[in-house]
Amino acid sequence: MRMTRLGQGVDVTGALAPEAIARTVAVLSEYAAQLSAHGVTRLRAVATSAARDAENGQEFFDAAQAVLGARPELLTGDAEARLSFHGATYGLPKSDGPFLVIDLGGGSTEFVLGTEQPKAAISVQMGCVRMTERHLHGDPPTTEELRACELDVRRELLRVREVIDAQQAHCVVGLAGTVTALSAMQLGLTHYDATRTHHSRLSAAQVSMLSTRLARATVAERRQLLVEPARAEVIVGGAVVLSTLMNELCIDELLVSERDILDGLAASMLRSEPSSC
Repeated sequence: MRMTRLGQGVDVTGALAPEAIARTVAVLSEYAAQLSAHGVTRLRAVATSAARDAENGQEFFDAAQAVLGARPELLTGDAEARLSFHGATYGLPKSDGPFLVIDLGGGSTEFVLGTEQPKAAISVQMGCVRMTERHLHGDPPTTEELRACELDVRRELLRVREVIDAQQAHCVVGLAGTVTALSAMQLGLTHYDATRTHHSRLSAAQVSMLSTRLARATVAERRQLLVEPARAEVIVGGAVVLSTLMNELCIDELLVSERDILDGLAASMLRSEPSSC
């Protein structure tokens, strides 16, 4: 995985930044070389929140298609949520459900409730990049900035409550970079190890403590605290989102998952394979 911050500035400008497109296309070029080396014949590429919000998304799709040979699909928030659900719950005993899957991304957060299939899903405009760019400008952010971020999250959660009853879930599964980064901090990891973070657990108290610790640190100090230093600029925004939603939705504990939308995409391609019989 490579973090390219495709959504840089989208919340303010409504467009993908040229440098963000260039960073992402450069990584896609590397991926294309790996696809060729492995003899890949079927490819599915998708774009999510940043491209949904951007008025110049086609510019990115054109550039991505030129290097990949396949045009990315623009997923709706609902499709993104459903793919994340299938990826996150893959391999979990259905008896552990109903599951509430929370996919905290850069521009949006998806909430999906269900056991074998999603019963309710919603995508809302709060992610680590969006909240950082919208509210957290100080280094470290000020008390007023953090309060404004929390209030913004609470407003978005009003929409979530209309669709999702978190108390129906027997197991809450947290996905994506903010969640795994906080898990790595809680575990005291000095390098990224998905075998340690996958299916670890984070309590609301632990998330609150980690969020406070990160919010009090400068970007330079955060780079020393995180196993993925590239997340230092946006981790506070993500931590505030996660801490606030856990408190507001009365979620005591998260099951951390390294399986996410990518696994859902892979499963969707396996399901669409023609029968060999």
